[in-house]
Amino acid sequence: MAKRPRRTKRRPGKGTRDGGARDGQLRGRILDAALRLAAERGWRRTGLADIAAEAGIGLDRLRAKFASKPAIVNGLIRRTDERALALGAAEGSSARDRLFDMLMRRFDTMATDRAGIAAILRDLCRDPATALCHAPRLMVSMAWMLEAAGLSSSGPLGLLRTKGLAAVYLWALRAWLADDSRDLAKTMAALDRGLRQAEALAGLLNKGRDRTAKAAKTAAQKASKGGKRRHG
Repeated sequence: MAKRPRRTKRRPGKGTRDGGARDGQLRGRILDAALRLAAERGWRRTGLADIAAEAGIGLDRLRAKFASKPAIVNGLIRRTDERALALGAAEGSSARDRLFDMLMRRFDTMATDRAGIAAILRDLCRDPATALCHAPRLMVSMAWMLEAAGLSSSGPLGLLRTKGLAAVYLWALRAWLADDSRDLAKTMAALDRGLRQAEALAGLLNKGRDRTAKAAKTAAQKASKGGKRRHG
């Protein structure tokens, strides 16, 4: 009877950590290759085979990490999230200040990839149908920014916050693309203005909810009094 081959003992977790690091490095190589090519020739003219060749890998390995070009763009958005969140807790005494801090972190981390990101965004603007594919990923990103700023992204109110923050971010992103200043003054001004407007709108919405709640409470009290009088 043949003996089963002896397995080499492995320290717990070592292979997982090493594998995870290698996986992250490969994803990073692919994303960096995509950004370089986008900056050089435009995103529409960049094919998956081009990205694989630039990253020095086969198409099979590229397919294992990213199923499509939209998946690569979503990967870039996720990497920006991770880099912004890795900087620690948001700073600021108010929710608006903390959101400002988190969104500016995103722009700061995107600075080194500016040419590639700008090329991708330009081509996506010419293809609205493809751009819509990235809306769910953007919503996830904004939910994380809210959580990092100490605001819940859960429930109906959280969804409203997420959509509002996404609109503010896209407004500031447009300014960032045209901002050639070293300190991103134009981007900061657009972001601050957008957050102030969102805050004012949220205040109106809260007042509206308060008025609705008061009206409902008053109606309930009147109905209760009317019921008592009938019973009396």
